[in-house]
Amino acid sequence: MFNGLASPRFSKGRRWPRRPALTRRFLSLLLVFALPLPQGARAAEDAWVEQRQEMLAAIRDMAATTPLDTGGEAMSESVMAVMGRVPRHEFVPERMKPLAYLNRPLPIGHGQTISQPYIVALMTDLLDVDAEDVVLEVGTGSGYQAAVLGELVRKVYTVEVIAPLGEQAAGRLARLKYDNIESRVADGYYGWEEHAPFDGIMVTAAAGHVPPPLIRQLKRGGRMLIPVGGRFLTQYLMIVEKDEQGAVTTSQVLPVRFVPLTGEH
Repeated sequence: MFNGLASPRFSKGRRWPRRPALTRRFLSLLLVFALPLPQGARAAEDAWVEQRQEMLAAIRDMAATTPLDTGGEAMSESVMAVMGRVPRHEFVPERMKPLAYLNRPLPIGHGQTISQPYIVALMTDLLDVDAEDVVLEVGTGSGYQAAVLGELVRKVYTVEVIAPLGEQAAGRLARLKYDNIESRVADGYYGWEEHAPFDGIMVTAAAGHVPPPLIRQLKRGGRMLIPVGGRFLTQYLMIVEKDEQGAVTTSQVLPVRFVPLTGEH
């Protein structure tokens, strides 16, 4: 649950070798014959399409200014395609819908926010998932990041500590037919042990350190994205990687500002 924009200051992180290009999921095409939408409905849908395209343009522009931090000047086409497909307006409060596709975080209640689209795209791109991967997300929020991941991987498990948000997100994801996403209300610091190990883990709130339970639940050869730092201190988006021998390495991407990871820990 991202609380701010990516910092304009650049870190001096190294570049990371990319794994092979994402495996693309090939879905069967269904021919659907339906009556034309009423004019008002067509106009409303056209407005969302135009706003999504403007959001994609903003993400591309911002990505081009941060190559020293992220190791590249463009997001993968598969990630951008998903960002242009997931209906972000369905994941914000009704009064926020006119602002849904701006490249900024928005409040979703309970002191939390839906992440800035650029950060969602960046973290998804850096997680570097494949179509058969199983991913854990810590911090469901409104469910938007889970939906983006759900379009790219076989299974997403997502954990939210704030019960009303977690319950609302579960209902929203079910209504939008994200059948490969399973959610629960729990303290995400401890992960979701019964479904581990995970090919990738994404944490969407800032921790003072990388939680040991999440390191244990990361599969060998897997990758974790997590912001690390205090509420009033500099936070850095970190990549945590576990090699095939189980050795763990970390690297900084860029300064960020997230709400803190909360829970009994």
